[in-house]
Amino acid sequence: MLGFRSMARATLLLLLGPGSVHAQALTSITSLYVTFSTRRVTAAPTGDLKARLDSLDRDMLAANRAGQLSQVRRLLAKGNTLLAGRAWTDVADFNNSLLLRSDRVVVESQTPYAVRLEQLYAPAIDLRRSLSAHATLTARPAGLPVQPARVVKELGAFEGVSRDLRESPLAMEFDLRDVADGRYVLVVDVSDSARVIGSATLSIAVRNGIDETVRTLASAAARAPESQRAELLFPSDRLRNVNRGRLELRTWDFEKDFAIVDTLRLALQAKKDPFAKRTGDMKRHYTLDAAHEVMPYRLYVPSTYVPSAPMPLIVALHGLGSTEDTFFDGYGKKLPLLAEQHGYIVVSPLGYRVDGGYGWGVDAPPTDAVTRRGAELSEMDVMQVLATVRTLYNVDPDRIYLMGHSMGAIGTFKLAPKYADLWAAIGTFSGQGAPATVERMKNIPAFVVHGDADPTVNVRGSRAMVEAMKAAHVDVTYIEVPGGNHSNVVEPNLAGMMQFFDARKKSAVGR
Repeated sequence: MLGFRSMARATLLLLLGPGSVHAQALTSITSLYVTFSTRRVTAAPTGDLKARLDSLDRDMLAANRAGQLSQVRRLLAKGNTLLAGRAWTDVADFNNSLLLRSDRVVVESQTPYAVRLEQLYAPAIDLRRSLSAHATLTARPAGLPVQPARVVKELGAFEGVSRDLRESPLAMEFDLRDVADGRYVLVVDVSDSARVIGSATLSIAVRNGIDETVRTLASAAARAPESQRAELLFPSDRLRNVNRGRLELRTWDFEKDFAIVDTLRLALQAKKDPFAKRTGDMKRHYTLDAAHEVMPYRLYVPSTYVPSAPMPLIVALHGLGSTEDTFFDGYGKKLPLLAEQHGYIVVSPLGYRVDGGYGWGVDAPPTDAVTRRGAELSEMDVMQVLATVRTLYNVDPDRIYLMGHSMGAIGTFKLAPKYADLWAAIGTFSGQGAPATVERMKNIPAFVVHGDADPTVNVRGSRAMVEAMKAAHVDVTYIEVPGGNHSNVVEPNLAGMMQFFDARKKSAVGR
């Protein structure tokens, strides 16, 4: 029976494809739509498929205007299924409606683990047979992501599952006391007596003693100097927000962060400042009061830094779905190397959330209150990180630069005119902006890069900004990469951006 279930689940997921996996904190609709739009542009559908996708776009617009976000998710899942060349069936619809919820996704293994099987929306399926569920804990072999997941533990079968899991979620409780620390995927298969018709999954992390660790850090933070409290409290604060479903578990390396903060705790206990005179790559934290959260930022300080000499600073804004680590660990890890060679401090904020957007441009703010608040906090995070770094290090006020990729490039085009007196120059990769704002940034030199085959952010966005800049006599260098896509234009042009920054300081004239 176990073999049958495993094969049935694998077959179901293969047939259903995109959209069949959910997490505690659902990936933002903005991220989902960008992924869908990129796939659509890449596929270049024609004929009946194009007509069906156009109809889906209209339905999504109407659902979004009505605030029916679960319906938007349903339509995006349908669109991705059609783009993958598969039919959108009632079973696919039912499968995509399922999700698992819990009060925790970082789980204390020594206490019972409570989970609920729920639905995002009411699927269009005629359920005549009684439903049952079967739960397993699975893991993928380390370093082999394409290998099928192995069953770590059978968690039990459940009869009498409601056909309407929005009205009556299935409450389950699991014993994980014999499960080793690590990351797993909880899988709940739903059957209608004859077949598996849906699988809900939830990524979790199991850790014995996590609650005691949190208590230890809280006690250490209460005794620590105020300047170090946020450093000690970050993992516990992030744990709370991940468990609440505010953040996706995938965006946080909790094992690493708890290990780092324990080293910090021991250093402070020994009356040592672990950041004093430190250079190189480091992760720092501070409290964003407006959000009541501890926020991370990644920082690089060149080995040549001395407090007596001002040093230039680059603020790097990541793209949609990425984190403060992206410009350090991605793009061939080239930016920190260039920062060392050219003598720049580099800081990359999270921007509150991976999809925060760094505020909005000249248009009216988003009508959705959650989106609007996220945009406000994203901008606050960037500006407060900049202010914090300027208090910690001797930053040359005439050489502060702003750069970004994708959403970060769009954020750069938003923040450059809004805080025009700050920036010595900007760099954008695969972005777009509002040409009407160029007048407010005519004294800010710009280094702009875009691929002409970008399927995610159309190259017309950068072209329009560059055209407006040239008309306003802005000092602009534009590199359009023939055949370049959304991401492969970044790494090869980072060195050129650094050279561009090297040659430009903020001018007091016209500022």
